[in-house]
Amino acid sequence: KLHSLVVVPTMLASEKGVAHLLEGLEVRFLANRDDNLRFCLLTDFRDAPQKYQLEDESLLQQAQAGMELLNAKYHHNNGHVFFLFHRPRQWNAQEKTWMGYERKRGKLSDLNRLLRGGSQDAFSLIVGDTSMLLGAKYIITLDTDTLLPRGVARQLVGTLAHPLNHAVIDRLRNVVTLGYGILQPGVATTMEREGLSWFARLNGGEPGLDPYTRTISDVYQDLFSEGSFIGKGIYDVDAFSATTENRFLDNQILSHDLLEGCYARCGLVSDIQVYESYPARYLSDVRRRHRWMRGDWQISGWVLPFVLGPRNRCESNPLRMLSRWKIFDNLRRSLVPVGLLLLLLVGWLTSSPAWGWTVFVSAIVLIPALLVSLISAYRKAVDVPTLPHYRDVAKTLGQSLQQGSMSLAFLPFEAWVSLDAIVRTTVRMRWTRARMLEWKTASDSDLEGCGGLIATYRAMWAA
Repeated sequence: KLHSLVVVPTMLASEKGVAHLLEGLEVRFLANRDDNLRFCLLTDFRDAPQKYQLEDESLLQQAQAGMELLNAKYHHNNGHVFFLFHRPRQWNAQEKTWMGYERKRGKLSDLNRLLRGGSQDAFSLIVGDTSMLLGAKYIITLDTDTLLPRGVARQLVGTLAHPLNHAVIDRLRNVVTLGYGILQPGVATTMEREGLSWFARLNGGEPGLDPYTRTISDVYQDLFSEGSFIGKGIYDVDAFSATTENRFLDNQILSHDLLEGCYARCGLVSDIQVYESYPARYLSDVRRRHRWMRGDWQISGWVLPFVLGPRNRCESNPLRMLSRWKIFDNLRRSLVPVGLLLLLLVGWLTSSPAWGWTVFVSAIVLIPALLVSLISAYRKAVDVPTLPHYRDVAKTLGQSLQQGSMSLAFLPFEAWVSLDAIVRTTVRMRWTRARMLEWKTASDSDLEGCGGLIATYRAMWAA
């Protein structure tokens, strides 16, 4: 039997947050009830200057009581359905703080070892009988705000269990070369529209996409049968552990998802979808992308022929050229705002008429939206009436032009954010070696994005 575990790596930060986590886990269970499926919260506390904080014990008791209540409410003859694995803070000398070891990557690594009979010492509290989890084949890992629709867990397990998708590991390089160790589902925007901000409605895309009528192509999967892992998906515990365990230096990797997808080989299954909400505020989205860019530049060394191994030894880079290109492509993408702004400035200062450069750069941003709309207008389904089809095309075009106009308006600030992420990461990697794992939860980013007009001007002063 393909025993599997749905895992939500997260933090215990507040009483309201813990209640939200328990409710979310229950909702995922109700939508994916299966005798071979179990559900788990994998938790740490927030970073702190001391090992213990005053609110720690009450939060842990709330989580434990909530998990025991769920197990009593949904009693199962085959044992517990809900589990809690909590890790204590450890002193990190490089970060100079008490924190969960290696954050999400460390949590999943500790859980993988426990599922294969390893020690439970990494966890200070475990709720649920773990003996029934030993030998679990797959883990479905989700973010705190990721929704798992009805039956999606079964679809993911069935797809990864298909014989043609079984992972084949190259024992010389210790990477998956055939099949998949990870599958990444499509991620769509939640269908909740009431109360959404204008920014979320504009950039979140169409809610509740139908994958059968609105299929979106992925170049890497289409051409090379390989996708990119973004942290929400299913992985084979054995293949994942064999290829990623003890492969990276401590306190160096912030964006580990892409690297893990390269080592364990990730496949994209766009016809299976999970759902997430889009950030409500522009500044929240910018802070999230700033963190992503820092993570991408911290793993920039993997584009080179040699990388640093776990014992700080230089070793041959085991990744294929395609995997190195994915990393390089992320670096390129972070430089696009800087390049466009420089193009504008150089054109304005050295050429005449200056408006020609403005039109040229604007066209770079806006023409892709026009081309997509033209293709959509031409590719009308036979059973779709003409007027509703073109009305939908016009709506999509208008939304794309709004997005492009906003990108142009915020171009100086976007360039500043990109440069800040690149310079900050370079300084930390080359000199200070500190704050490499600097990270904030989505809820913290949302709170920081709050504020009125004055707060926004203060945050965007560089523009």
